[in-house]
Amino acid sequence: MMEQEDPEVKGGEGSKMDINVKSRDEQKIVLVIEGADVPFINALRRICMVEVPTMAVEEVEIYKNDSRIFDEVLAHRLGLVPIKTDLESIIPHDECDCTDHCPRCSVSLLLKEKGPKVVYSGDLTSQDPKITPVHDTIPLLKLRDDEEVELEAIAQLGLGLEHAKWQPTTTAAYKTYPIITVDTDKCEVCAKCAEECPRGVLEFDEKKNKILIVDPEECNMCRTCEKDCEVEAITVKGQEDKFIFKIETDGSLSPEEVIKVACDILSDKSDKIITFSEEKVK
Repeated sequence: MMEQEDPEVKGGEGSKMDINVKSRDEQKIVLVIEGADVPFINALRRICMVEVPTMAVEEVEIYKNDSRIFDEVLAHRLGLVPIKTDLESIIPHDECDCTDHCPRCSVSLLLKEKGPKVVYSGDLTSQDPKITPVHDTIPLLKLRDDEEVELEAIAQLGLGLEHAKWQPTTTAAYKTYPIITVDTDKCEVCAKCAEECPRGVLEFDEKKNKILIVDPEECNMCRTCEKDCEVEAITVKGQEDKFIFKIETDGSLSPEEVIKVACDILSDKSDKIITFSEEKVK
């Protein structure tokens, strides 16, 4: 398990939060968070899902479409194409002083193709090289001989609260950290628990003649081992202040960016509540 450079995050007077990175790749990260509670973890999860802004196609101007697909369906498909997001160079449209759209709040994606061919998301040409479709192989429509399509798609920042196309995460979940205990005095080493465990958390060691807990973090708390143990030698429970937190993005933002922005948003919300409470007391 890798540790972040600064795994200790202050969670209030007399409290401390430890964050360890269990695994990570370009689109997924799994954290082990200790010293938190369910309201905090769930708030972070919900903010990651629907309050972190990302880019998505909001307007489509279709100049020509000879294909069999309706303009409305094509526009809907374009809206659901994940787009790489640069939060430093683009501002939300409602914060811009332009009358329609401009380079400060939007990016144009141009498409002009002639059949016969299948048109993919990679055929979209962006005016900003940093803001392009995450995947080049998403099929948009099929053109037959001499059929053409020409359009301009306008991508803007938005929130998942407004529409699912702006959700940066495909998965955002957490679970309490599993604690598995085997009472060796009660255990008859029948190995039924290891055989029935659906995730291979338990293993029977023939040489030592004992039940081994191989990877407790993989436990999904189904308690099948508890149910199959007739002598009640196994107990499974979750640690109340320790969680396994997982998010997977659509590629528009990295998992680290999503969590960082979500933490900033949660911090701002907390500051507003504190300020409001102090003003009411006065």
